[in-house]
Amino acid sequence: MSKLSRREFIYMMAVLGASPIFANSHTRMTSTNKLSDYYKLKPFGNARFLHMTDSHAQLTPIYFREPSVNLGFHSNYAKPPHIVGEKFLEYYGIKNDKRLEYAYTCIDFEKHARAIGKTGGYAQIKTVVDYLRNSFGEEKTLLLDGGDTWQGSATALWTRGKDMVGAMNLLGVDVAVGHWEFTYKAQEVLENVKLLKAEFLAQNVKVKEDALFNETDIAKQAYDMDEGYAFKPYTIKKMGNARVAIIGQAFPYTTIANPQRFIPDWSFSINDENMQEVVNDIKENEKPDAIIVLSHNGFDTDKKMANVVTGVDFIMGGHTHDGVPEAVPVKNAEGVTYVCNAGSNGKFLNVLDLDIQNGKIKDFKFTLLPIFSDLVPEDKQMKEYIQSVRKPYLKDLNRQIATTDVTLFRRGNFNGSWDQIICDSLLEIKDAEISLSPGFRWGTSVMPGQVITFDDLMTQTAMTYPETYVRNMKGSEIKLILEDVADNLFNVDPFYQQGGDMVRTGGISYKINPIEKIGNRISSITLTRTGEKIEPNKLYKVAGWSTVGAKSEGEPIWETVEKYLANIKHIKSLNVDAPDIVGIKNNPGIII
Repeated sequence: MSKLSRREFIYMMAVLGASPIFANSHTRMTSTNKLSDYYKLKPFGNARFLHMTDSHAQLTPIYFREPSVNLGFHSNYAKPPHIVGEKFLEYYGIKNDKRLEYAYTCIDFEKHARAIGKTGGYAQIKTVVDYLRNSFGEEKTLLLDGGDTWQGSATALWTRGKDMVGAMNLLGVDVAVGHWEFTYKAQEVLENVKLLKAEFLAQNVKVKEDALFNETDIAKQAYDMDEGYAFKPYTIKKMGNARVAIIGQAFPYTTIANPQRFIPDWSFSINDENMQEVVNDIKENEKPDAIIVLSHNGFDTDKKMANVVTGVDFIMGGHTHDGVPEAVPVKNAEGVTYVCNAGSNGKFLNVLDLDIQNGKIKDFKFTLLPIFSDLVPEDKQMKEYIQSVRKPYLKDLNRQIATTDVTLFRRGNFNGSWDQIICDSLLEIKDAEISLSPGFRWGTSVMPGQVITFDDLMTQTAMTYPETYVRNMKGSEIKLILEDVADNLFNVDPFYQQGGDMVRTGGISYKINPIEKIGNRISSITLTRTGEKIEPNKLYKVAGWSTVGAKSEGEPIWETVEKYLANIKHIKSLNVDAPDIVGIKNNPGIII
């Protein structure tokens, strides 16, 4: 079934369709309006989980264009989240609702953005969180943060994530996990965890044996040196009369997708066998009424974990930035586990209400709640906090770089327009034949007619390993890079999908068949300027950034891009290098 009528599906239409949130001309709330007129959820159950993830340090409201390409194959063909555009609206039976169309899809993005405005913003999120927590019962409500919170903005980088720790504390986060949090140095991570009022969990982050043996400073600060846990693996929370276990799952491929040199004493893995042991131990010794996994695996990986690990009731997931408006049921050997995801950039808030009776979940209601900034008043305290942490940097943040007639966005399996600007910058400033840029999912959107500020640029580039490089590469090496990243993205086994989208390219075109095996997905690589076919043994001048191994020697990528944009001053048009994709006929994960 794929319509709103299914029992386990959200009651979003009751919340956002028939209720006053869409009945008051979509105008900003005034002092005489009540928040309940806009975000009132029908009372249900006796335990409430609020869940957000992948905000990527976006403290203020943002524009964010959802992907037009999110391909799924094999067991994930035509299944959420690999459905986009009109197909998404048809699948969920929510056509003809412009606000939901704007929230969930890229359809008429510019038109909707002009009419509705920005989404998210921590001052707005706090208003909604406080209302949902207080109206349900603070003692029965928990706020979960799924990670990728301390990275993604200039201020997060310059404060080493501490601006976001303060925001999380003010928001009232109860439990958190991580991924990009680990791209700061290990000691910085531990310092931030100490400042964080929430419990920071991770059953799959272990201290390496040699670090334990040598009793390094990081090892000495481990949560459990005997078991090797770097962080607390799980927690038990009292929610009214219910006891709920929450298990933490960090991004399992952190030291593959990101530099290990920052966190040399820690190891990361899926650790599904240990997850099962933790679940079994909790059930036997803690006897909770419900078990929740707070995960940063990514949606498809969470679905496989739900299939191979038994005893978990819900996985509240993140990493892949998918706004999925349902709790997706996954069958396993002992029952069903539901998998959820809450989008990114503060654009959504998951609301999971549980009816817990006689030591188990009798029923539940799930809502993926869009945060429309124009409908929600800012929380005064959070607004003042945001202004205070941004104030020392305003001169740089507000610096105007260029203007654009083109929507700039990053999100999708292949090049976005922001990615193309980065690739073009590397080609031009580095005088390269080919440019490569990582397939990061984080980064906000810029509207046509909008001034591009340094703040905007840093939403695409603010990270701890931004250095650029120029080197000669053989054609065979370029193909190998494309093949390797494609396998990370399209591997038939979700446990081998190691994060991110396809590497972004400049100066070349190529053909990709996602359903082929590694080594055979990429073909027909040519130089776009000359049409010359890439030769395996010929050397090409390649520019890029964000090296995971050793640190590169070049300037930070934001300096390269700012220099390029300052030179061109205005983006009138843009040719986005998109590969020729084969094997996707009738795939609902792409708008053609």
